[in-house]
Amino acid sequence: MADPYETRHKINKAALDLFAEQGVEATTTKHIAQAAGIAEGTIYRHYVSKDDLVWDLFSTNYVGFADRLDALAAEHTGLKFKLLVVIRHFCELFDNDPALYRFLLLVQHRNLHRMKAGTRTPLLAIRDLIEQAIRDGEIPDQDLDLATAFVIGIVVQPATFAVYGRLPRPMVDHVPSIADAAFLSLGAHAKADHA
Repeated sequence: MADPYETRHKINKAALDLFAEQGVEATTTKHIAQAAGIAEGTIYRHYVSKDDLVWDLFSTNYVGFADRLDALAAEHTGLKFKLLVVIRHFCELFDNDPALYRFLLLVQHRNLHRMKAGTRTPLLAIRDLIEQAIRDGEIPDQDLDLATAFVIGIVVQPATFAVYGRLPRPMVDHVPSIADAAFLSLGAHAKADHA
């Protein structure tokens, strides 16, 4: 008898690869079963529906990613260095598990509304870094959501360019430049100039 954990892992791996490659809508449970080397009915022993599978993959990995960002930030001091280590983690995920990175990026818009209030997300992890830096006087007071959008955009757009071959890989090679741009977008230079 097959190990249920191994079977679930096969389903998840096949689904992530297919969702990242061809999109959620174009991927059927039949495609997933074929890629996983299992019967289509086996998927339904683990998930109620394809939507349930998508939600489980998204929520588990999205929250897990936020937890790792929080842990990395807690290990360091100073906004500039915290940004460097969390942006490195974004880029390492892109390099080491591109299917997961693309999946999280592609399906977040259809799933974020399902997150319970207060759930840790990568956006909140970045927002909290910025809020702490404002309290610590490292950067000027500013709209936290707009500042978070700046940083996320600076991180995500280079990865999007890399996906389409407009930026050389690996992404980790671009970490110093991305981190510097994120830091400057928060007005760190303006604060330093007025200090």
